[in-house]
Order: sequence, then structure tokens, then C-alpha cells
Amino acid sequence: MEYFPAGLPPDQSGVLLHETGYLPRNDWWVFPNTLSPFWRLYFNARPGHKVVFPNVEYALTPEHIMLIPDHQLFHAVGRGPVPHCWITFQPARRLAARQNIPILLRVTRIERNLLRRLACQFTGIGRGDREAILHTSLALLHLVLIRPEIHWQEGTPPDGLRRAIRRLEMEYAKPLKVADLARTAGLCVRGFAKVFKRYQGVAPARFHTQVRVREAATLLAKTNDSIDQIAEQTGFPNRHYFSRVFKRLLGDSPARFRRRHLLNLGTNWDQRPPAKAEE
Repeated sequence: MEYFPAGLPPDQSGVLLHETGYLPRNDWWVFPNTLSPFWRLYFNARPGHKVVFPNVEYALTPEHIMLIPDHQLFHAVGRGPVPHCWITFQPARRLAARQNIPILLRVTRIERNLLRRLACQFTGIGRGDREAILHTSLALLHLVLIRPEIHWQEGTPPDGLRRAIRRLEMEYAKPLKVADLARTAGLCVRGFAKVFKRYQGVAPARFHTQVRVREAATLLAKTNDSIDQIAEQTGFPNRHYFSRVFKRLLGDSPARFRRRHLLNLGTNWDQRPPAKAEE
């Protein structure tokens, strides 16, 4: 059940809900090279699936809720029929640098009851009591996000920085001009770079690249546009540079990423309209 689109800031409650989902028998949870602009909450009522990071993997179990912050590269792996609940969202606060990722939280009785309620509120894929799912999801998120195991940065991002981040995400296809973003934030260039990295965890140039690659991955997965077209749409000077950057961040070339995504969805590449050779 989708709610608010990407790019909107969290509301006054401190969290923006993007999507909540539940499948009673999720028997094909294979999504390599996931890089999301949102946080993700995962809970499986039975074991059988796992999340793989570059150097370590974690099982999804009935004993824990797993939180994965935004802009983290991971692989979702699971082929067994497992009851699976997920929520994608964006909090207003940023994690402290010392926080381990992913965040594993032993599920409490109240949280488990809310997860069961969510499962009952769905009557099918994309079907159910929309308002009830919204408020149950937010209730669960608010309980989870105040857990002492989560270490937040002190204070909230300045309004000027939020405006600059919003502008960068909306204008990602344009060349990065840190001086313009600094003016939007009401800061000098050096001060802006320092504050940006403090709250976003990466430098402006790195964040800009992440956003471009994220949008390109979406186009690869959801459109038949050629790689040249996608490179142009996302602001890369040519497909060769785009392919190098994409592979550096996600570990796959754009063409391989597209093929793997289609195979994971059970779609035959030959059934799609023909496009230019991608390799």
C-alpha cells in the first residue's frame, strides 16, 4: 500500500511513510543490489530469508525487527514461503556515526501485536483498509524509532540544509554546483560541506552521485529506455562514464542489473519490446 511519493520531507510527526506491505507467503524475495532512498523495516514471522551486505549477512527471524537506513547497498535473499512484512519510510533525524547497520531490535509484545494487526488489515496485494494500515504503520514506526538501541545525531538538520537537499534531489540531472546549494542553505561553501556531511553521512558530491544512480536504477527496472537514454536523463555525460559509476556503486553494469531485475521478477527478457544492444 503506497502512500507518499519520494522526495517529500517528513511531516511534523518526524516520519514520512512511503509504503507498507505484507505477503502471507513470500516465496521469491530475491533483489540483488538494492540501494533505496528510504529506510526499510523488515519482519518475517518465520525464518527463511536473509539480508546480505558486502561483508556480512543477517537472517530475518521472528525474534527481531530489522531496520536498514537509506542509501545502504544490500541484497535481499529468500526463496521459501515466509510471511513477510515491510515498511519503507523516512525519518527526520539522522543516525549517529557510531550506529551499527543494520539495526536489529528484539521485537516487543506491543510491536508484535501491531505487526499482526497489519497482517490482518491487508486483504490482498495493494488491498485493505488504507487508513487503518496507515495509522497502524505509523504507530509501529513511532514505537520502533524511540527504542534506545537506535543512536540518533543530536539536534535536527537546519531548515536551510533541508532546502538544499530537497533541491539537490529534485535537480539531480543538473551538474552539481556546491556554491549554489550553499547559498540555498544560507552557508558558505566550506560550512555547507561540513554540515552536509554531518547530517547526511557523505559529501555533497557523493550524495549527488547516489541519487543519480538510484534514479537510473529505477529507470532500468521500470522502463525500456536504452542505457544511453537513461544516462542522459540522469545527468551523466555518456553511457560509458555512467556504466563505470553505476558498477562502482552497485557492483553490476546497468545491462546486467536490468537483466537480473527482470529474471528476479520472473519476466523473460525476450518478452519485452526490443531495445538497442546494451553491452
